[in-house]
Amino acid sequence: MKEPNATASATTGRAVQFESFGGPETLRVREVPVPQAGPGQIRVRVAAAGLNPMDWFMTSDAETAARFGLSLPCGFGTDYAGIVDQVGEGVREFAAGDRVFGGAMSRAVADYVLIEDAGTIAAGGEAHRTPDGVDDRTAAALAIAGCTAAAALAVINPGPGDTVLVGGAGGGVGVFAVQLARLAGARVIGTGSASSADALRALGAEPVTYGDGLVDRVRALAPEGVTAAMDLHGEDTALAARELGVPDERITTIAAQIDGITPANGANAAPGAIEEIAGLVAAGKLRVPIAATFPVEKIRDAVELQAGRHVHGKVVIEL
Repeated sequence: MKEPNATASATTGRAVQFESFGGPETLRVREVPVPQAGPGQIRVRVAAAGLNPMDWFMTSDAETAARFGLSLPCGFGTDYAGIVDQVGEGVREFAAGDRVFGGAMSRAVADYVLIEDAGTIAAGGEAHRTPDGVDDRTAAALAIAGCTAAAALAVINPGPGDTVLVGGAGGGVGVFAVQLARLAGARVIGTGSASSADALRALGAEPVTYGDGLVDRVRALAPEGVTAAMDLHGEDTALAARELGVPDERITTIAAQIDGITPANGANAAPGAIEEIAGLVAAGKLRVPIAATFPVEKIRDAVELQAGRHVHGKVVIEL
């Protein structure tokens, strides 16, 4: 087992944990023993952890947590970025000192996290090499939102000649989905609040306010019609797309189930999708807006901000 001397003496580290399920007020920063990498595992010294709506949704109550296989005491957060500082026997893909990013469901906001060399985000965690030129804060915002956006685009398959309506375009998934659709050659109309208009334009979307009258506002922007839609918030945009004549097979959702419409799940993203997204970030072709960063001691404030669902971009915890 290979381990750099700089961290070999660490015996405890910080981890954000729930001792009871609920809102941000139940989160605690605890000192916990530093885990040791076993066979087929790497240990990552986490530098930054990105927040997603799923993080607080999964831990909101015991029944929901059980659906995701979570029990108390429970960690928090899924997206992470950092550096490999310990490598277990049998691992060939990574070495101590490698910069990595990825996901480890409900345990990423911690100084150290164990990742299975052949795991998945939901089972054992997964790791990808962080490209040169991508900092840890940015890398920590990629896994869940990037994979979910890639999966949504795979459902509707946008291209030149398409006009895509994106609901929740300024959210964590939306900032990826808008840019990926634009890179595919599509025109994008993105829903958001009036205050998000400039942020949406910066991503390449034409902004339209959500709420009552959405269909009429979209028709005014695109009298020739909308050809595809992604609802990244609920179901209002998907239902509006139907009213605008978009066929069900070119509509997708990520947070709602609607009969006849195929939902997108980041777990089903194509192999290599997240590496492709990271490469686009490294090449300067895809921006990752970071709305706010917080030290781990301010985890409750960070979750409250992110859970408000009015953030234009990603919220990141620094460790």
